Formats: sequence, structure tokens, C-alpha cells
Amino acid sequence: MENRGSVGRVIMVAGMFIVSVWLVIFLFLNSATLKEIAFSFYSYRDPLGALAEKDSLQLAKQNNSVDKRIATLQKRIENLLPYGPYMVVNTTKNTFVLRTRKEIIVEGICSTGSYVLLDGGKGKQWMFKTPKGQFRILGKIVDPVWIKPDWAFVEESLPVPPRNHPDRYEYGTLGDYALSLGDGYLIHGTLYQRFLGLPVTHGCIRLGDDDLKAVYKNLDIGSRVYIY
Repeated sequence: MENRGSVGRVIMVAGMFIVSVWLVIFLFLNSATLKEIAFSFYSYRDPLGALAEKDSLQLAKQNNSVDKRIATLQKRIENLLPYGPYMVVNTTKNTFVLRTRKEIIVEGICSTGSYVLLDGGKGKQWMFKTPKGQFRILGKIVDPVWIKPDWAFVEESLPVPPRNHPDRYEYGTLGDYALSLGDGYLIHGTLYQRFLGLPVTHGCIRLGDDDLKAVYKNLDIGSRVYIY
């Protein structure tokens, strides 16, 4: 008897469950509100995906803003550059570029200051370094003559002659051309072209013969030279 009662209760519960399920289906099919709730629930966008898309849009806007700023700055930099030919010297790599805003005329190796410190005694010292900054061509010379300064004699352990002494004038050492940057610094040629590309000068900028000719031809008085 007890088993029959248990089976009856199971059947009754199962029947009630089936009826409940059919009732829910019936109400869902006939209720616009329930349909809308279910549709909204299952069609709701992934919140993480929405945030990622929002971040992507913001990042794209920021990139566009940065690109515009870079373009503006590049234009400002270009406006600071000379219209005519100018020269850029890299003292770290001992290279140079002769160029205009639009194109490179010639580029190659050069030699700049050695950074050797020469002690002449009696408180006299010379540091052989190429000055850095923005300069202008102050003079152009064909077949320049080197007027040897005091340190040239001290370096060779020779007595220093008085000014305008014939021993101070040396011909053919500076190449075919020289361009003055002021304070005794020149762009000139060299007899020791095998040392080009090395920091071996007393502060001047040495170029090979062909490069020197191109620089002399393209740079005028007042042309800019950038040294860094």
C-alpha cells in the first residue's frame, strides 16, 4: 500500500511539473512583455566587448590627435630650416650631410676634434674639440694658407715664433678650399685623407677633396652649418 502511495505522489508531482511547463510556454507565447524581456536578456551586448570598442574609439581619436600634432611640429621645424643649402655635422660619428630642405646634395665622412688636451706649461692649455651649435659661413678661401697658431709649435716641441714670422705660414696643408666658421675654425681639406672618419683634428672639420669641392660650391657666405 505504501509503495502504491509513493508512486501515486510521483505521478502527481510529474503531472504538475508538466502542466507548469506548458503553462509557462503558453504565457510566454501570448505575452509580449515576456518576449521583450527574453529578447533583451539574450541580445544584450557583452559589457567587456562594449568597453573594448569604446577604448578602441578613444585610442583612435588620440592617435589622430597625435598625428596632427606631429605634422604641425614637423612643419614648424621645416620652417626653421634654411631655404638654401646647409650642412649638418655629426661629431660623434664623424659624418656630414650637405642638403637642402628637399634633397641631399652629398653626404659622407669627415674628421672633427680629437678632444686631446695639450699642456703648454705656464698655465697654457688647449683642448682640441669642435664647437657645437649653429654657425654661418663667414668667409670662403681658395688655396688657403694655414697660419700656424702657438699650439702647433708646442705640439711639435718647437719654439714659438713671433707673429707674422715666416715659420707660421704653411702652404698646401688645408686643401684647395676653406670655409671659415669664425674663431679660427674652418671647414677645409687634408693631406691625411686616410684618417677621415676619425676624431683627429684640432677642432676644424676636415673633408675629402670631392666633398670639400661640393661644400665650397654650394655654401655661400651666410649659409648655415649645424654641428652636434
